[in-house]
Order: sequence, then structure tokens, then C-alpha cells
Amino acid sequence: MTADTNTSRPLDFIRERVRADVAAGKHGGNVVTRFPPEPNGYLHIGHAKAICLDFGVAEEYGGHCNLRFDDTNPTAEDTEYVDAIERDVRWLGFDWGGDALYASDYFDQLYEWAVELIRKGKAYVCSLSPEEARAYRGRWNEPGRESPYRNRSVEENLDLFERMKNGEFANGAHTLRAKIDMSSSNMNLRDPVLYRILHAEHHRTGARWCIYPMYDWAHGQSDAIENVTHSLCTLEFEDHRPLYDWFLDHIDGIHRPVQIEFARLNLTYTLTSKRKLRRLIDEALVDGWDDPRMPTLTALRRRGCPPEAIRDLCARVGLTKNDSVVDLSQLEFAIRNELNRTAPRVMGVLRPLKIVIENYPDDLVEELDAINNPEDASAGARKAPFSKVLYIEQDDFRRDPPRKFFRLAPGREVRLRYAYFITCTEAIEDEDGNVVELRCTYDPATRGGDAPDGRKVKATLHWVSAAHAVPAEVRLYDRLFNHPNPAAAPGEIEDHLNPGSLEVLKDCRLEPSLAEAAPGARVQFERLGYFCVDPDSTPDALVFNRTVTLRDTWAKIERAQKQKMAGKRPAAAEPPRTPVKPG
Repeated sequence: MTADTNTSRPLDFIRERVRADVAAGKHGGNVVTRFPPEPNGYLHIGHAKAICLDFGVAEEYGGHCNLRFDDTNPTAEDTEYVDAIERDVRWLGFDWGGDALYASDYFDQLYEWAVELIRKGKAYVCSLSPEEARAYRGRWNEPGRESPYRNRSVEENLDLFERMKNGEFANGAHTLRAKIDMSSSNMNLRDPVLYRILHAEHHRTGARWCIYPMYDWAHGQSDAIENVTHSLCTLEFEDHRPLYDWFLDHIDGIHRPVQIEFARLNLTYTLTSKRKLRRLIDEALVDGWDDPRMPTLTALRRRGCPPEAIRDLCARVGLTKNDSVVDLSQLEFAIRNELNRTAPRVMGVLRPLKIVIENYPDDLVEELDAINNPEDASAGARKAPFSKVLYIEQDDFRRDPPRKFFRLAPGREVRLRYAYFITCTEAIEDEDGNVVELRCTYDPATRGGDAPDGRKVKATLHWVSAAHAVPAEVRLYDRLFNHPNPAAAPGEIEDHLNPGSLEVLKDCRLEPSLAEAAPGARVQFERLGYFCVDPDSTPDALVFNRTVTLRDTWAKIERAQKQKMAGKRPAAAEPPRTPVKPG
């Protein structure tokens, strides 16, 4: 591929077309794109690709991208969704340079163009019921039948259409349809509906209208009104392009955008149907649009996903003309890659096990230097208090350690991160046989984590000082579905929900540097993963969400399952430090 001289970005087929149009002086050399969401739900990860493309192309070629809400269905739309969409686009790093636009801004013009089509004999008022209209439409392998109302006179159509606008008829009594071709192999050209009667309050126009344009009628004409030069659409609109062209062919003096289609972003283990996502909410299977298990941008933000990771994923996936599915691990890789560079390191213990260092002075507290980010020297270091009583992870101790378990066990020596070597001398159990406390000794000569005599240990553990630890709730989020394609999976979507998609730990202990962590702050809990402060968090009740693990645990599980099915023994591996329930 050739390279864009402005950005050194490899040129995809869309940018090649835009560059050629600019070089040829088409549209006066201007580039105007648009991102046109329907405000009937929250944006999801699939929309991110379109956002990055629409705004990115305009920026790269010195143009402008409109944010336009295609608000043609008042029964499903709400200002809540408008506000959320604006927040999400800005969060991704884009701006539309002024007020957002709306298809409802153009309702008067769309109505006048519909009247123009009627006057030209290209549109008619149809009185078939919805059920009858579906029957007359035919199927993909058989032609449709013309409506018995198709040949109404221009005068009768004008009269009926005006009366529809004036509210004289009930919902569903009539529609306005384009007169195209009921035998077309393209179902979109079989006399599509332009207007339907809908007595409903609109979030912007109120009760002024009781007829509303269909999406296909409003969408292309809104592009034309805004002088959009390049209308970038996902592949499902490819069959709609002949219809949009037909509209432009039959409206006098209208601007003609260029429509180019590209494959949408599909991820494994992810559902991106707004209708089905709303069902999850309505049935209380998730906690709302911003539930961190959801694929919405607002949920990803709450979970701690940085916008740079999403933009990086979209760039890596690129643009094609063929639908494909991207493995969710690619998004997780992009998140890890970004947070590894930017997130400060801290220590947190999710399932505390008490340690008493018997030979450590009772009243001594040391301030040990802890590196904030080994990937960024400018991030410096912080002080981590060390004392006689500590917490480590329960998973970091085994009374009877299995093979290749190198962490703490009776009589074994390990390193405490930034601190000392310790040796376990005794494990104290409760009446049920659960280990509740460890007695250990430390080697004062190993401060900083190295032994002057050169002896080595095979494990380094994170820890927090019990006297200084900050209590917190930690929510361990994982994939919402355990089927790679939940939209196409047999049965109901709830049959494929991952029962381990959320685990709430109430008794976690974090290092004191996190006491005043603000909502939205992202950190790496050393050895455990990347976490984000949840908006529910307060200074008196910290709440952290797990963004992503340090390792691709699911990929390891899936590899082991494939090896088992193939009759192979999985390679020995240390168990994940934070257990993940695969469902």
C-alpha cells in the first residue's frame, strides 16, 4: 500500500479514494464526513471503528466531521442517549467543532422533498395494513405485488399526505411510499416506505409532527443537506446505496455524496445488538448500559479501558470490504499495551492472608522505595510502609505445594517485593483447617530484595502493611458470555452468560498511596492485573474494577481445552494468581 504523505499512515481503500477525490478537485477539494448515530441506545465497541474512521479521515485531509443524530423514531429515542453519545465521542478523543446536528433539523425540507416526489408521480400514499404490505412485498426469491393504491392520482396523494401530516389518521392507517419497482431483486427498491403515521412526542420537536420519515429517507438526504462529500457506511448499507441514489436522482438540485462501505468491527464473546443489549438491562441480567461487562463505550470507560487502546485496536484491525470477527483478546492486548506504558504500579492484596514476621521489631516502620512504573523512568518512586504484620495473597501460600509451585510454603524462603527475604516457620489454622495466619522470619541483610551472599529465591510476592493498609472492595469483571458468538448461539442469550463474569471481593487491602485515588484512576496491581477506580468509590469506601488481567487467561484455558480434545497433555503452568471462572 502507498503511504499518506501527511501522516505516514498506510492508505486503505477509503483513504485512497478520498485522496484521489481531493487531488481531482472533486467537491471543490473539500472533505466533509459525518458520524450519524441513532439516539436509541448507548454506543458500543462496534461504533468505535466508524467514529475513528469518520473523524480520522476528515482530520487527515483538513476537512470536517459532523456529529448528526438520525432521530427519526421518537418512541425509541431520548436525550439521555444524545448526552451519552456526545460524551463517548469526546472520550474517544474527537470533536465536531460546534453544535451537534439532527435529522429532525431537516424535517421541513424532507417533507417538501416528499411532496416533490408525489408531484413527479414518484411517490404515493398506500393504505395497506402493515401485515398486508409485508405480504405484498414478496420474498427475496419471488417478486412482490403492486399495492392496489399505487396508481392514485397526484392530487389524491397530495391531499392524503397533507392530511396525514395534519393528524387526521390513526397510526398505521397510511404510509407514503416511493414508486420504484416491486419486482426488483433488491428488496430495498420494492416501493419502500418514506413516511409513517406516528402520534408520539419527539425529544426535540415535541408534538409538532405526527408523521415521521423512515431512516432510509432521512439518512441520505441529511447527508446531502450537510454537503457531506464522503458518506462512510458499514457493509449492511451496500444494498441501500441504489435506493439512496434513486432518491438523489429524483430530487432537483440536490448535492450528491459519495457512499463507500466498509466492514464493521465484530468481536468474539461480544454482543453488539442494541436491542439485545437493552434486553439484558430490562431483564436485570446486567446493571445497566454502564455495567463494566457490557460492550458499550461508557461501560468500557467505567471498567478502565483507555480510549487510546480502542483507537489502537481500530487502527490494527484496519478497513476491509469483507465481514470478519476479531478475537476479543486483541482488544485486551491493546488495553494491556497502553496501560503497561501509562498505569502506575501499586500493591494490593485481594484475598488477604496475615503474616507476622516474628524477628522484626514491634514498633519499627520502614519506608521502602517502590518504583511507580518501570516503563517510565520519569514516573519516579513512592514510599511503601513495611512493618511486622503484613498481608499477602492467600493463593501465594500452600501447606503442601504442588510441583512447580514456587511461592511460600512451610520452610520455604521467598522475596517480598522491594523488601526482604522471608521464610515461613509456621502456619496457623482455624478449627476448620483453613490457614488464617503465617509466622515467618526475615533476613535483615536482604533489604531491597537481594541477598548479599548471592542466594536466590524462585518467587517474589506482593504485600501490604496491615497497619497501613486501605480497605477496599474489588470487582473482578470477566467476559459476559462464554460463547464466542453469542448472537448466533443456539437457545436464548441468557443460556450463554458467563456465571463467573463478576466476582465481588469485599475485604481487600491496598497500599496507602491509594487512599485518595480519584474515580477513573487506572493502576496496575502488581502481579494481579490492571484496575480502575469505580465511580461508586468514595474516600471512605474505595471500589476498584478489574480492567484486564496481566495475562490472557482465557487464551490459556482455550489452548488447554483444545489440547485435551486432541488427546495431548497440556503444558505444565503455574495457576493464575487471581482465579478466573471460565463458566
